[in-house]
Amino acid sequence: MSLLLDTHTLFWWVTDSALLSEQARRQIADEAGDCYVSAVSVFELSNKVRLGKFDPARELVERLQEVMEYNRFTPLAVSMDHARLAGRLANPHRDPFDRLLAAQSIIENIPVVTADTAIRDLGARVVW
Repeated sequence: MSLLLDTHTLFWWVTDSALLSEQARRQIADEAGDCYVSAVSVFELSNKVRLGKFDPARELVERLQEVMEYNRFTPLAVSMDHARLAGRLANPHRDPFDRLLAAQSIIENIPVVTADTAIRDLGARVVW
C-alpha cells in the first residue's frame, strides 16, 4: 500500500522516535508500497527550522535528499488540483499544511500516516 507521510511522521521515522506507532512503523517499513513525502512537509520543516521553532529538524532539512534516497521515499509535488481542493475543504481547520496534505491524500487516493486527527477530520484516510 502506498502512504503519504505527515511531517511529524517523517521526522519521527528518521529519528527512530518511540512516538511513531507500531502500525505506522510496520507499514512504512513494508517494501511493497511507496512512501511519499510531500513538498508541503519539506516547506513546513524548513520554515520551522528557519524560525527557530524546530531546531531538532535542522539535520533532516540539511540532509533531505540523502534521507529520501536512503529510505526510498518518493517526493510528491503540490499541484493546482491539490491547492484548489485544500482551499475548498469545508472543515474549519485553519492549518494550511494539514489542508494541503489532506487534499493530496484525497486526490491521490493515498492514506496519510499521521497521529493528527485533524487530517482525518478534513476527509483524508489515515493510518496510525
